[in-house]
Amino acid sequence: MKQDIHPDYHTITVKMTDGSEFKTRSTWGKDGDTLHLDIDPKSHPAWTGGQQQLLDRGGRLSRFNKKFSGLIKDDKLATGNVPAAAKPKKDVKKAEEKKAKDAEKAKAKEAKKEKHAAKQAKEEKPAEPQADAKPEEAKTEA
Repeated sequence: MKQDIHPDYHTITVKMTDGSEFKTRSTWGKDGDTLHLDIDPKSHPAWTGGQQQLLDRGGRLSRFNKKFSGLIKDDKLATGNVPAAAKPKKDVKKAEEKKAKDAEKAKAKEAKKEKHAAKQAKEEKPAEPQADAKPEEAKTEA
């Protein structure tokens, strides 16, 4: 096994968002350093069921608000009073075309049902003797 290729594995202190601490071994930092967590199982919505709100400590949300603060009047992004996004309008033409296509399909299906019903009704009726047919007596003379 090669010497001095593995990272230094040492003891650090991890400080949770509620202030509690615990010691663990890690390759992060130096021996005795403290790792401060912004999000942990006690504050993350995945573990809390979404009941607790995340705190932004100068992270992504702050950068987003700073970058896009001029897009909305009265700087609503900075106050957090951002209105809900408007629902996109459906393409009326496509909706009408789909409705017409569905109506055509329904008509075709109904016509097919009627044709099938007429065919079955015709098969159920007994065949009527034709007028040109010769009487049976004439057939048995031979």
